[in-house]
Amino acid sequence: MLRGVRSIVWFVFPVFLLFGSGLVTAHHGWGWATDQEFEITGTVVSKRLGNPHGEVTLEVDGERWLIEVGQPWRNERAGLTADLLSEGREVTVHGHRSAKEGERLVKAERLVINGQDYALYPDRPS
Repeated sequence: MLRGVRSIVWFVFPVFLLFGSGLVTAHHGWGWATDQEFEITGTVVSKRLGNPHGEVTLEVDGERWLIEVGQPWRNERAGLTADLLSEGREVTVHGHRSAKEGERLVKAERLVINGQDYALYPDRPS
């Protein structure tokens, strides 16, 4: 019985490492975004702030764009609050867009709301 369990573990574990780790790295970090700076301005239609990071949906020329903002602690440190991202508010986002053709997704480095900068990554030029 123990021998059968060991065989399964020795098979399943490497398979998990091969495929499971790819799922984790596919989402986190910056690898999915272009290196090129990107700027977009739109109107907030919805938001979800929380872990692993917040998301704000902007309406831009009739299209919806998903903007990844920071983790709760990063947003707080930048002074970015839920009230600042209320529906109807105009927001300019500086960051990096998805490298996937046609995907309307941006990783925000800095937001400008009412002329005020909110730098999520103050050590990154944007």
